[in-house]
Amino acid sequence: MAASFAAAGFFPKTNTPTKPTKNPFPEKPEAISLNAVPKPNKVDNKASIKTQAQTIPKINGVNPGLKVPFGNPLLEEEEPQKKYSSPFQTAPSKIYNQLPDWSILLAAITYIFLAAEKQLTLTDWKPKRPDMLADAFAFGRMIQDGSVFRQTFPIRSYEIGADRTASIETLMNHLQETALNHVKIAGLLGDGFGATPEMSKRNLIWVVSRIQLLVEHYPSWGDVVEVDTWVGASGKNGMRRDWHVRDNKSGRTILRATSVWVMMNKETRRLAKMPEEVRAEIGPYFIDRVAIRAEDAKKLPKSEKKDSSERFVRKGLTPRWGDLDVNQHVNNVKYIGWILESAPISILEKHELASMTLEYRKECGRDSVLQSLTTVSSSVDCTGENGVMCEHLLQLESGSEIVKGWTEWRPKWIQEEGNAGAFSGQNA
Repeated sequence: MAASFAAAGFFPKTNTPTKPTKNPFPEKPEAISLNAVPKPNKVDNKASIKTQAQTIPKINGVNPGLKVPFGNPLLEEEEPQKKYSSPFQTAPSKIYNQLPDWSILLAAITYIFLAAEKQLTLTDWKPKRPDMLADAFAFGRMIQDGSVFRQTFPIRSYEIGADRTASIETLMNHLQETALNHVKIAGLLGDGFGATPEMSKRNLIWVVSRIQLLVEHYPSWGDVVEVDTWVGASGKNGMRRDWHVRDNKSGRTILRATSVWVMMNKETRRLAKMPEEVRAEIGPYFIDRVAIRAEDAKKLPKSEKKDSSERFVRKGLTPRWGDLDVNQHVNNVKYIGWILESAPISILEKHELASMTLEYRKECGRDSVLQSLTTVSSSVDCTGENGVMCEHLLQLESGSEIVKGWTEWRPKWIQEEGNAGAFSGQNA
């Protein structure tokens, strides 16, 4: 108390007069002024909050995850973001924040290089075996200035027989396929089975009248064969078609064949002359070249009356629905299978077909019932290099001839221990 009185003696209290405030509404009491209420120290509070808070780094100029709760001004950033009228406008960033993400850029460059390397590998890929994908997708191509058509075929597992080589029916199917694709690639395919547009207008189709083939050796499973085919004139109303089949890898001849084709009216089922319009279509593709030389061509021997015991007969052969082609008659390859149905099993086991000549006399319908007859011209147990010759006849049970043929068989080659390449006839 004594100190208080002492201080009051040095600093006397003075009364400062207060200026009255004018009230525009005299009826009401004077308003309370809010200027006297002390405001909080904004700078100090904000500094203390920022000191206690952990600094959050910015990524590309943006402060992620920081939201101002309820618009509290104490937690706002020093430089509040500018509001933009368009949602596609972004806030300006500093130079180092405008640089791209190098990891993403490096990944993009790596992906581009890998994609380019893969495309280059697919383009320049080469198989280990040159014949592995020879004409793998298989429609063939024209060679020798468009006069010859070439197509390749792989020998598949279901196309080989008991001796592990391709069957004669397989090779004949290759010949027929190349013939049809030749017409197609040449642009001469009408709405018929190998018929040209002018033939289709006249309801004409091709039928084979004669075919001859010479087989040098049979390909095995996995081999790729190369088939060449071409056409030429045969008399006034016929067309000759030849084939030359080789091994795609070695070039060794597998088979040579020649055939004669004539025209038949699809409605009347009778033979017809070749119209000049059709000759004008196919004539430019005729070439003077033969697959089988004249000295190799063999005519069918005259039939000799023999005792019935020398004949092998197979009766009751009927065509199935799958044996018919689009012209509603039996495919000519099917006749070969029927002919071999009557061949003795001893010949089939110990010999292989070396040559065949067939003459087609009459077409076969789906309701026909046939019988196959084979006559052996020499001993079945022959051990010489000449092999076995057989005469064949395929006819209706009523007696009408369908196909007449002649075949020659040679002994099969076998490979035994210590004696590779000997004729099987020596051990037959």
